[in-house]
Amino acid sequence: MPPLDLEWIRAQFPALAQTVNGQPMVFFDGPGGTQVPQRVIDAIAGYLVRANANTHGAFTTSQRTDATIAAAHAAMADFLGCDADEVVFGPNMTTLTFALSRSIGREIAPGDEIVLTRLDHDANFSPWKALEERGAVIRVADIDAEDCTLDMDDLRRQITPRTKLVAVGYASNAVGTINDVAEVVRLAKEAGALSFVDAVHYAPHGPIDVRALGCDFLACSPYKFFAPHAGTLYGKREHLARLRPYKVRPATEELPARWMTGTQSHEAMAGVAAAIDYLAELGRAVSGEGATSRRQQILAAMAAIRAYERGLSEQLVRGLLEIPRLAFYGIREPERFALRTPTVAVRIEGYTPREVAEALAEQAIFVWDGNYYALNLSERLGVEASGGMVRIGLAHYNTAEEVERLLAALRELAGAAA
Repeated sequence: MPPLDLEWIRAQFPALAQTVNGQPMVFFDGPGGTQVPQRVIDAIAGYLVRANANTHGAFTTSQRTDATIAAAHAAMADFLGCDADEVVFGPNMTTLTFALSRSIGREIAPGDEIVLTRLDHDANFSPWKALEERGAVIRVADIDAEDCTLDMDDLRRQITPRTKLVAVGYASNAVGTINDVAEVVRLAKEAGALSFVDAVHYAPHGPIDVRALGCDFLACSPYKFFAPHAGTLYGKREHLARLRPYKVRPATEELPARWMTGTQSHEAMAGVAAAIDYLAELGRAVSGEGATSRRQQILAAMAAIRAYERGLSEQLVRGLLEIPRLAFYGIREPERFALRTPTVAVRIEGYTPREVAEALAEQAIFVWDGNYYALNLSERLGVEASGGMVRIGLAHYNTAEEVERLLAALRELAGAAA
C-alpha cells in the first residue's frame, strides 16, 4: 500500500494554514474534535444555499433536504459496515446515549445489573448510571493503573446472570488504550446482555465493522473524524424496531426516523457525508484499483491512516519518555502499539497541566488539559484534584516535524523546571 500523500492531505484542511505569533498552528487537539476538509465546509455552505428547508415538503429545497439526509445515512452505513436504516443521527453522542438509555430503562427491573468501566468517557457512564433510579445495580470494571488498560478479569467478574447491558469504550479518549471490544461483546452476549460500544475516540484511527463486532449498539461523533458537530448511533434493526423511544406523537414509526427526535442539523449531515467521501478519496489514492466500493475505500483509508499514525506514535512516545520529570500514562512499549491510538496523556513536574497547555499554546501548539470527561480514570489515577493530565492527540494530518516541535517545547519546559 502506498504511503499517505501528506502534502495532498494537508492541502485539504484549510485550518492548518493558520498561524499564531508568526508560527504555524499545530493541532494536537484532535480527540476533542478534528479539523475539517474544505469539501466539508463547502457541503455545509452548499446545503444552506441550495437546500435549507425542513423535511418531506412538496417543494424543491425540502426534497433536496430529504436527499441530503438519505445520503448521510448511506455514507455512515458505509463507514460502519451496516445498513442505512440502522444509523441514527443526533446532536452528539452524549445526547443519543441518554435517549437510548432512557428507552432501555423502560425494560429495567429492580436488581437488574449494568456493567460499566473506569476507562470510559462519562458519556458512556452517566447515561447508564442514571438507570439506578429504575432500580438498576451499577457494577464497574476496574483498570490496571500501570498501563491504563481495562482489567478484563475484573470485567468478567462483574458480568453475572443479572447483567442486562455491558457498556465499553472502543478506545480511551484520555490515554488512547484500545479495548478488546470483540471479547467484551462476546462476554455480554454469553450472559444474554446487550452491548453498547462508544467508538467516538477510535473512529478517526481505525476501521469499524459493526457486523463483525456483533455489538448491539455503537456510537460515534463525526466531528471527531473530520466532520462537523453531530452524533451518530448504530443499532441493530431488531432493537431499534423493538425498543420504544421517547418521541412526539406525530413522529413516524419508521426506522431510523423514530429515533431522530425533532429537526436534525441537516447542514451537519451534509458535512458528514462529505467527510466520509474525503476518506473514500483517500482510500482510492492508497489502494489504486483495489477498492471499488465506498466501503472498501474507507477501509483502505483507515488501514493507511493507522499505519501512518503508528509511526508518529512511536516517535512521540519515544521522545516523551526521554524527557526528565515527565510522567507518562498508558501503553508505552512499541510492540504493544496495536493496542493504542496516537493519543497520550502526560504530566510534567513543576507545572499544572493547564500551565503546560498555556505554554505550548504560546508556541502555536494546541493540546488539551484536564480530564476530558474521563472523570473516573482521572480520579483512579489520582490526578483529578491537581488538574488532570495534558492530552496530546495526533491525527493523520499531523507530521513528524510537528511532533518534534512539541517534543522540543516540552524538553525546554522540563529543563526550566529543573
